[in-house]
Amino acid sequence: MSVARLAGIPGFSIDRVAAAAGDDPDVLRLENLDTDLRPPPEALAATRAALEDDDANSYLPFVGRAALRAAVADRINRQAGTALTADDVVVTCGGTEGMLDALLAMTDPGDEVLLADPTYAGMLQRVRLVGAVPRLMPFVTERGAWRLDLDALRAAVTAKTRVVFLMNPSMPTGAVLSEEEWEAVAGLCRAHGLWLLYNAAMERIVYDGRPAMHPAALDGMAERTVTVGSVSKEYRMIGWRIGWVAGPRPLLDDVARVHIYNAVTPTGIAQAGALAALTASDDGLTASVEEWQRRRDVVTSQLAGFSTVTAAGGWSQLLDVSALGLGGFEASARLLARGRVAATPMRDWGAAYGDRFVRLVFSNEPAERLLELGARVERALRGG
Repeated sequence: MSVARLAGIPGFSIDRVAAAAGDDPDVLRLENLDTDLRPPPEALAATRAALEDDDANSYLPFVGRAALRAAVADRINRQAGTALTADDVVVTCGGTEGMLDALLAMTDPGDEVLLADPTYAGMLQRVRLVGAVPRLMPFVTERGAWRLDLDALRAAVTAKTRVVFLMNPSMPTGAVLSEEEWEAVAGLCRAHGLWLLYNAAMERIVYDGRPAMHPAALDGMAERTVTVGSVSKEYRMIGWRIGWVAGPRPLLDDVARVHIYNAVTPTGIAQAGALAALTASDDGLTASVEEWQRRRDVVTSQLAGFSTVTAAGGWSQLLDVSALGLGGFEASARLLARGRVAATPMRDWGAAYGDRFVRLVFSNEPAERLLELGARVERALRGG
């Protein structure tokens, strides 16, 4: 029997799809946010060296090594023109721990948090875990791109709203917010005294020459923006599980208290690798984004006969299966059984769209293998 806190919080579908796919090398692995592109070599070397460093085999400091916190502050300052210091950063066990820590420090039970719809289930369900109430603002499609419904955004604010919680590029859609959309978000935060909790895990993974915008750079937002980031995506360091929360004090002092009683400390060995990645002369991101864009282009071309919106950034895009008379779970099962494609149903990643989508992650399969996607999807979803 579950406690009330877990009522309505589903399990994750990704691991179920992955388990069903097993180790079959013929399966196109599009279900999980992995990538085969390598981390910066400096990060690998520093991690290996840390295995022999006794200081890395320690709980201290609980909020992360000072040099790493300073490197995170410097990175955000360069992007947003802020004046953060190492004391304004808490290093966490991945960005996902950071999201929970921040929500616990920013909300009380019953407070409302605005999120896009669809959005990363790990964001949506963490809002529920802390006892806050999610209010969803739908994405809409305009001229072949995902756009935030600004009227719905404004209408979603109530007297109980405390936080706007957004990821950019957004997952699972691959939407990238425009300057107009960010200005609308910032205007609401200023007018209603709201926090912006910004999931920056993929902020520089943007395609087709789009700029990478940090919302703390907008007028009046430096003191209202809390940034959650990590080395997982941009630096291809998923297994290191190093993230951070950065923002104005005294809120970050509260985040630090939550972090210490939640996870105590991130691993010192992994922190050494993260510091090397953040301070490398070339972190490899430019070449990586070029390769991920090439794979995205193949996916879009392969699915030209289906309903999909090309990702503007990130590692995934959605396939709408509703026009085929299918729900996400049924489509996912058919894709794996008939097409040998592992894809995750999106039922629990929002509300307005319900069970219309499966997510296709294009970051972990070479473009040459993705050239098989169209035929496989056709066989699985339209075949007899």
